[in-house]
Amino acid sequence: MLLRFLRQPAGLAGSLMLGVILAVAFGAGWLYPGDPWAMVADPNLPPLSPGHPFGTDMLGRDVAAGVAHGARVSLLIGLIATAIAVLVGTVLGAVSGYYGGMVDDLVMRFTEIFQTIPGFLLSLLMVAIFGPSLYSIVFAIGVISWPSVARLVRAEFLSMRTRDFVKAAVLGGQSDARILFCQILPNTLSPIVVAASLMMATAILLESAISFLGLGDRSMISWGFMIGAGRTTLLQSWWLSALPGAAIFVTVLGLNFMGDALNQTLSPRRRPVGGHA
Repeated sequence: MLLRFLRQPAGLAGSLMLGVILAVAFGAGWLYPGDPWAMVADPNLPPLSPGHPFGTDMLGRDVAAGVAHGARVSLLIGLIATAIAVLVGTVLGAVSGYYGGMVDDLVMRFTEIFQTIPGFLLSLLMVAIFGPSLYSIVFAIGVISWPSVARLVRAEFLSMRTRDFVKAAVLGGQSDARILFCQILPNTLSPIVVAASLMMATAILLESAISFLGLGDRSMISWGFMIGAGRTTLLQSWWLSALPGAAIFVTVLGLNFMGDALNQTLSPRRRPVGGHA
């Protein structure tokens, strides 16, 4: 399966892109030790300046240090928010699809409440209410992201609950929780994994948009904050917004490539006949 994934151009390209971003994020403390907010040189140095490959901003802060340390924040927010959305959506979708009837109606009506409100506006409202912080941003993104996972899992469970192995588990006296999470859920992981990879890309974009509007955590540097801070001098110092934007572009594109490759790899209809890779 891993070989099938890497043999696809999208899978290989996405893995390389995300691998570079992860390497920069994990090595940020070694590449640029110290505080990324510190003023280290003259302001507005252009890219490829000696000692500052990405230049400096209007306060003399190293843009490369900000991009490296910002990778940690953006990836962390995307990962945790996606985990929250997948966990909540999977549990609610599984319960809804397995039990059906009144339970299904209640869960789906609850899901539709969140889907009728524009997600980005809802996330801005929650961050503004709870205050700009890492926790409020993660919570807001997780809240607006879980409904799509719940609907996906519900559809999978609706099709799985009538299968023979589920009926055999019921006749064998297994509990509902064991049937839900030990029998059916492992057979529905493929679409969930694909959805999670694409959802993480969306979460990174949402965090960047929230930080761009000035509602990000001011104690932590992020790509969205850097783009927002540099927009006032875009014509004079284009690199202040362009380079963090390029980092977002590479990360989101890599995650989308990986999502497409995972979809091709994990889809049973697309697997080669006879078990050959």
